Amino acid sequence: VQLQAFGGGLVQAGGSLRLSCASSGRTDGRSLSGYVVGWFRQAPGKEREFVAVINRSGRTTYFADSMKGRSTISRDNAKNTMTLQMNSLKPEDTATYFCAAGLSLSTSPVTFGYWGKGTLVTVSS
Repeated sequence: VQLQAFGGGLVQAGGSLRLSCASSGRTDGRSLSGYVVGWFRQAPGKEREFVAVINRSGRTTYFADSMKGRSTISRDNAKNTMTLQMNSLKPEDTATYFCAAGLSLSTSPVTFGYWGKGTLVTVSS
């Protein structure tokens, strides 16, 4: 399954962004609806870190502590898309954001086998 993240950009601190992840194709007979989907981010010079994850049905979600209370994640399995809404953005949220698909509901990037190209989010102070 091929993934593409988009929706990044430059925003002032306190602002909001909605990132989307779209998919195409199938792997092992699965489209995106057959996968757990997560968001990760990586700032320059730092390791990739977990942001949020949503299970196949969309009923279970987890967020990094830094994103709790100001982010929501949702998916539309009919359209093979997934969205991350981020509010009250802070300069420390500046990073390249990646969406990824895997088979386990996990916060570890090593459990996600399919990755899209990232989208850059820059939050100015």
